[in-house]
Amino acid sequence: MILIGQYDSPFVRRVGIALRLHDLAFEHRPWSVFGDADKLRPINPLLRVPTLITDDGAVLTDSGAILDFLDGLVPAERALVPRAGVARREALRVAALATGMGEKAVALFYELRMHDKPALEWVERVRSQVRGAAAALEVDGAVRAGPFWFGERIGHADIAVAAMWRFIGEAHPGLLDPARHPALVAHAARCEALPVFREIAQAFVPPP
Repeated sequence: MILIGQYDSPFVRRVGIALRLHDLAFEHRPWSVFGDADKLRPINPLLRVPTLITDDGAVLTDSGAILDFLDGLVPAERALVPRAGVARREALRVAALATGMGEKAVALFYELRMHDKPALEWVERVRSQVRGAAAALEVDGAVRAGPFWFGERIGHADIAVAAMWRFIGEAHPGLLDPARHPALVAHAARCEALPVFREIAQAFVPPP
């Protein structure tokens, strides 16, 4: 398999981490949607990352769809989200809240970066959405007793929360106050200390 995209994207990063945790072999092509657009366009006309090329040549986009595919390649007990039931619903709920927060942070970055006069009302709305999602995750995470969100074993929700937290901290310093989010800070620190998180990592580099 081939994973396309740079690891400073939390969405690419969560796929790379899952591939390693599943012990699935892959080639990483750290292409930028800006600098490497000519190489990416014939594969994914949306010019989006992550893009995954499967062993049989299929092209998958959207990190959630890619992770669902990867979970299907391993036995149920090794999947990073439960196959069915309340446990699956809850894991997907937390992951969706985290990734939604990340998507808003990406949109905010481009609004501030690409426009000489950002739409300030929209900017404040998006900032409030990011802060609201972080506050909800903080409340949820604060009552978790195990080392990971749903117990003793890491899952997609854990990866999403940690990856998005790091991205927001690097792309929008000061947007989220660590003092207001001790559970998220502790969770991210536990994840970032893992070897796979240290391996699949890249500091955020703003596009030119």
